[in-house]
Amino acid sequence: MVDDQTVNQVVDSGKREPVGYELPLLLFAGFRTVLDELHAELAEQGHPDVRPAYGFAMQAIGLDGAPASEIGRRLGVSKQAAGKTVDRLVAAGYAERLDDPADARRRIVRLTPRGLDSLARSAAIFDRIRATWSATLGEGRLRALEDDLRKVAAPTAFRLDAAGWMGGTS
Repeated sequence: MVDDQTVNQVVDSGKREPVGYELPLLLFAGFRTVLDELHAELAEQGHPDVRPAYGFAMQAIGLDGAPASEIGRRLGVSKQAAGKTVDRLVAAGYAERLDDPADARRRIVRLTPRGLDSLARSAAIFDRIRATWSATLGEGRLRALEDDLRKVAAPTAFRLDAAGWMGGTS
């Protein structure tokens, strides 16, 4: 059994040096700060219904479209979970399902002009947010941070499965 005093000593040990538990909290706080700002601006620009999982899914759909099974693989979720997210994207007008001209048994999910618009606006907003971080930290420090995160966080390839890893697709 752990008492409050022991927990508080672990969490607030009075150390002035970095403590291990802060790193994931700070990384997550940075992630949330960027995404919350992005989604607030997207809402102001006509996309109030876009959620973070939708952005991941639209990236997984890509410019050429993809079947639900491939979207699920790219996101690291089941075909059924990907299908539910695609259903939401279709209902909101961000994606559509079309017959695959190469295989009549398959359906392809493609982004609509509304989906492409939200991605284009997201890219511009991400650029503006990065510029704000650069002005705050300095371009050299921000580039060093990005370079260092690439070394430790994505040594093989960037993955879009954050929605699945965090326990949902919506």
